Amino acid sequence: MSVEILSQYVVNTLMLGVIYAMVAVGFTLFFGVLDVIKFSHGDVLMLGGFTALATYVGAGAVGITQTWLLLALMLLAAVLVTAAVGAFVARYLVLPLKNAPPINTLLVTLMFGLALRESVRLFYPSGSNPKPFPRLLPAGEFQLGSLALRTDSLMLLGAGLATIVGVHLMITRTKLGLAIRAVAQDSETARVMGIDFKRVVLVTFGLGSALAAMAGVMNGLYYNEVNFGIGLLLGVIGFSAAILGGLGNFLGAILGGFLFAALQTFGAVALPIISPSIPSAYKDVFAFTMVILLMAWKPTGLIAERSSERV
Repeated sequence: MSVEILSQYVVNTLMLGVIYAMVAVGFTLFFGVLDVIKFSHGDVLMLGGFTALATYVGAGAVGITQTWLLLALMLLAAVLVTAAVGAFVARYLVLPLKNAPPINTLLVTLMFGLALRESVRLFYPSGSNPKPFPRLLPAGEFQLGSLALRTDSLMLLGAGLATIVGVHLMITRTKLGLAIRAVAQDSETARVMGIDFKRVVLVTFGLGSALAAMAGVMNGLYYNEVNFGIGLLLGVIGFSAAILGGLGNFLGAILGGFLFAALQTFGAVALPIISPSIPSAYKDVFAFTMVILLMAWKPTGLIAERSSERV
């Protein structure tokens, strides 16, 4: 395998890993503060992608053509809409079921995600068909010795890593982050200490959903396409990554995201070599199979959760 091809596989792994990690971090935030699994998370990601696309179309209709302004408007709209949806889910679907069996919350969020997905399919113009996503990032390649790396991929990778680092710093270095960690560790004690429990939950769900929007926009820019079913796959992958890394552990979610991407890339490369009759399209089957084996070996995840590490 040539160095150029290898470099593309490495960049692709890192790019997918960032997207998966952002989705997994959202699951970790939700589980951290309320011990719930929000199964509409992937569909919120899809909503973020379609919101960005609708914003692009609307901005173009009023004569906005500047690339960076379009990108800023698309990302801002996607983040605001999904954050509002996340806060809505927390306020009206999750918190009322706080004392109900966990399966109730799982089913309600799952059905809400289905409603989102079907709404986009039915009401967005030609929503059942894949939609082309605008190519707004600079084209071309960046030469690093003998390596030729796509400029847009490097920009997306940098933006994703900066987002993850920024969220981690917010969680660990700010008063809001301290409140989130306090609620995650012991919600009752946090209330006694004067922390507004409901506000923290709403902000956390909004933050996790905003991360999903960022991942949805990045996925659209990377593949130049968005479709109403993408949230289902990315939601399952993100949840698998969170479980693999250790559900409730921030760094574990990041590790799980990059590991899942590495398994996919390895499967795409190795399977055709092992047997020419096995196409690289089976990479997802390989990755999920390996996750099952890893979870059988280490059920608590690669980074075992301790209450002091949650979120």
